[in-house]
Amino acid sequence: MPHTAPPSIDLNADLGEGFGVWPASADGELLSLVTSASIACGFHAGDPVLMRSTVAEAARLGVVIGAHPGYPDLQGFGRRDLAASPREVGAYVIYQVGALAACAAAAGSRVRYVKPHGALYNRAARDLEIARAIAEAVRLVDRSLAFLGLAGSEMIRAAEEAGLEAVPEAFIDRGYLSDGSLVPRGAPNALIEDPAAAANRALQLVRDRRVQAVDGTVVPIAARSLCVHGDGPSAVALLRAVRGRLEAEGVTLAPFAP
Repeated sequence: MPHTAPPSIDLNADLGEGFGVWPASADGELLSLVTSASIACGFHAGDPVLMRSTVAEAARLGVVIGAHPGYPDLQGFGRRDLAASPREVGAYVIYQVGALAACAAAAGSRVRYVKPHGALYNRAARDLEIARAIAEAVRLVDRSLAFLGLAGSEMIRAAEEAGLEAVPEAFIDRGYLSDGSLVPRGAPNALIEDPAAAANRALQLVRDRRVQAVDGTVVPIAARSLCVHGDGPSAVALLRAVRGRLEAEGVTLAPFAP
């Protein structure tokens, strides 16, 4: 029989999401568990000092660095839709990616991808005009950057149109609706906080390329990266369980970006 290579998947988390005297306390442990880190760029969270230290630690550990731009909304953690125009969104992304790229260069590393945050991510998932504004901003900054976004969403379409590497991701700590979108935060079953359930979700996504929605519907998802939100209280436990389960099942954990 021909040899079949083991499946491979990237594990990413949103990191560097403290600010000033409010640290991102779990980041050290999370960086030891992920293969890619989406690092806040100062608009929804993060500040210059935290950005530099997070990037430097990621570089030291060999974790791939991604920019995690959001709306300028520290008070709402970037989870409020500000209804910014495409022109404004493009400027926000250019500004934030540029700031993190400078921090990465100072650490002897570089940014490899961009992933929008929070309300901007959710808006771009369904709004092609906003997704295109983000993709064009990424292209203008550095066309070698990958665009990480929700599998099957307008972000993937916009990235492909712009000639960027489009990397579809899935979430192991969020509930899904039958159309492949995420259950809104605050709604029942929006979050998965049980490590065993998260590990089962991850294995299903890698092996079967599907996920079960909250209504029981089976949704096909071909993801190249799996995400855990780093600000969640169970983030470390979830990632440990997921990583342990995938490795036990012979899945190779590797970043999607070289």
